[in-house]
Amino acid sequence: MTPSSDIAFTPTVKALQSAHGSRAAYAKMEARGGFRTEIDPTLTAFLAQVDTAYLATANAAGQPYAQHRGGPKGFIRVVGPRTLGWADYEGNRQYISTGNLVENDKAFLFLMDYAHKRRIKLWGRARISDDPAILAQLMPEGYRARGEQAVLFEIDAWDVNCPQHIPQKIDAADVEAALARLNARIAELEAENARLKGAMS
Repeated sequence: MTPSSDIAFTPTVKALQSAHGSRAAYAKMEARGGFRTEIDPTLTAFLAQVDTAYLATANAAGQPYAQHRGGPKGFIRVVGPRTLGWADYEGNRQYISTGNLVENDKAFLFLMDYAHKRRIKLWGRARISDDPAILAQLMPEGYRARGEQAVLFEIDAWDVNCPQHIPQKIDAADVEAALARLNARIAELEAENARLKGAMS
């Protein structure tokens, strides 16, 4: 049985792994089946916190293209055992990703969680849906954007990357919330301090 990781580990890649001394470790992973292929609780929980993603596609000639996709946390939804979906909002109307998927449905999704220094890579096939019902299902409630179409991503394999060299970055909204709690506590302590000073005078 071909391990799912062969989607990325071509013979050339394996030869390079052998040359650089990492082949034995990856061969053990391949013996267990390779990368994960089903959506599990780990991926589901990760997706619930994702507010940014990068979708990579290529046209029929193999020319690659990567496009940022974003929305409120959890904008990428689980819609099947191996299927993800999200609303595609109206943007600059270049339609490069859309055109690429018409010619070549192979796609790659890169998800990054800078706050916790985690990343997940997903290989698969994607297609565009103009079905209003699917778009309505995937459109985040209350989000101020116009959904133009939906993207459905069928997972072939996915893998969790190591956290090395990922800079830790905190979302501005999380920083603002932490500062608000800190300022409230400072105000509380200052009020208590003033009360105690008043009682001593």
